[in-house]
Amino acid sequence: MSQEMTNEDIIKKIQGVALHIKESAHKARAPVLKTPVRSLSNVDYDPKKGHFVIGDSEKQRKLNASSVKTFAQTVLLLNEAKKVVQTDDIMTKREAYYVSKNWGDAKFDEQPESDSVMEDIEAMLRLQREQLGFIPEEDGGAVAGKLIIIDRDADTGEELRIDCEKFGSGAYSIPSQVEHLKFETKAKFVIAIETAGMFQRLVKHKFYNKEDCILISMKGVPSRATRRFIRLLSDQNKLPVYVFCDGDPYGMLNIYRTLTVGSGNAAHVNEFFCVPNAKYLGITPDDIEQYDLPSHPLKDVDIKRLKDGLKNDPFVAHHKRWQEALKKQLKMGVRAEQQALAKHGLNFVISDYLPQKLKNPDSWLD
Repeated sequence: MSQEMTNEDIIKKIQGVALHIKESAHKARAPVLKTPVRSLSNVDYDPKKGHFVIGDSEKQRKLNASSVKTFAQTVLLLNEAKKVVQTDDIMTKREAYYVSKNWGDAKFDEQPESDSVMEDIEAMLRLQREQLGFIPEEDGGAVAGKLIIIDRDADTGEELRIDCEKFGSGAYSIPSQVEHLKFETKAKFVIAIETAGMFQRLVKHKFYNKEDCILISMKGVPSRATRRFIRLLSDQNKLPVYVFCDGDPYGMLNIYRTLTVGSGNAAHVNEFFCVPNAKYLGITPDDIEQYDLPSHPLKDVDIKRLKDGLKNDPFVAHHKRWQEALKKQLKMGVRAEQQALAKHGLNFVISDYLPQKLKNPDSWLD
């Protein structure tokens, strides 16, 4: 699945599926579309690659009376992808849902249906859906600090240089398509931050000057564009990535793990969207104790997520320190937010917490 694939290569892949269907029909055989099973049960954690890899389990969509609607939807959405790629256009996931309203009985009833078929197509073709012109509705994260982003004008192809230190009180917003971006920086590292509020505090006080770094707001579980942006930035400039999340199961097992090793649902493209060198800076269960942070009791969903991670997550199974941290949080029975550091002063995170953590990698989770 080459990132250098041209639009012509992508169209040939789509046409290859159409040719298979045509040949099967000519031979009076029901055509079959195969896609890998996209779930945690069909992935393994590869420590050498540093991310989840897809297994060998496949599901088959054979054209028959019960599958005819979904089969037709797959073919029709493939055709839409072909048109988008041919015209070098884009289509949001929501637009794909509404385009189907022209398909008669094959139309999608709800967007989750079109999203699922789109993901199947992505997995079947071994392509990123962004390469097929499909983009999400949500925007990407935000960036501030010691970074110049080199983009290009869509009409003229002229190079555009964007200085991420010169957005005043704002920040650069990561676009939905990032593959073409290049970077110039003298930063020492990247800090990826879970919450927009904490990101804004660090930007307000120009923490990136204090530590010579780049700040990226993930806005919760980072979008694919944000993850790809961080991966490209890290790879092109050999930059370490440190992740600063809330001290709860969601921050550790959803946000951090998704950024670092990927997910079961997207295992077919994890190698492009994960950031294997990312380290979990905090907040850790140890931090809750050491900094005497205000906390909240674990909810039932938190307890279930922690137990699930310990029992079923291949990443956790491979990392003893993560097992110890999750067990400790279960025993403590509490969770804490980044903003809990404000107990010691609004800017304690800038003056004490982050500088101390950055100087002490042994306090991180890896």
